Amino acid sequence: MTQPLGAVPPRRRAGEEALHWDGAVQGDLLGFWGWAYSGLAGNTLRGALAEYIVALALGAAEGTRVDWDSVDIRLPGGPKVEVKSAAYLQEWAQSKPSAISFSIAPAEGWDSVTGEVDPVRVRRADVYVFCLLQHRDKRTLDPLDLTQWAFYVLPTDVLDAHVPHQRTIGLGPLLALSPLCTGFPGLRAAVLGSVREALETEADVSRSVAGPRHAP
Repeated sequence: MTQPLGAVPPRRRAGEEALHWDGAVQGDLLGFWGWAYSGLAGNTLRGALAEYIVALALGAAEGTRVDWDSVDIRLPGGPKVEVKSAAYLQEWAQSKPSAISFSIAPAEGWDSVTGEVDPVRVRRADVYVFCLLQHRDKRTLDPLDLTQWAFYVLPTDVLDAHVPHQRTIGLGPLLALSPLCTGFPGLRAAVLGSVREALETEADVSRSVAGPRHAP
């Protein structure tokens, strides 16, 4: 009987690792990163960058990103965090800024270690962080400038109470759910505060919602 093949866990690399042929260096990993991953305004890389920004704020960026994990960020002994991103400006030519929409679809779960899939479609994180690259001038757009981002933090149980089966949410409907709105410096406190609030109130779905709150 064929033995199952285990996972190949990623190990964090520094960039100076060589691409080599028969002992001769042909290039390095940093060169590959620059060649393949410089388009930070594109949808795919912007999403990964948003996850890294949130991980930085939470002090959880020491390891490596796990593709297709059931949640984006896992804090030791703390909340599980889902990160979503959107932007007004895209890499391609546009006639007008993009309408803002975030994915919030309940999904199956996948265990990156065992490879097993949980077919039940639910939202598996404790809290969502919606990252909006809000800059509107392509000449000065810089996704690495954290002042160009806004962050909206919402406990998952609020989404489950108000939009349990919805797959996407626009900015207006999101703001109507009263997320905590913050810049990068307040992001950690907003995430941890949202989780505490959800635990203390047990998601009182009858409370009124009247627009975004601003993190202290």
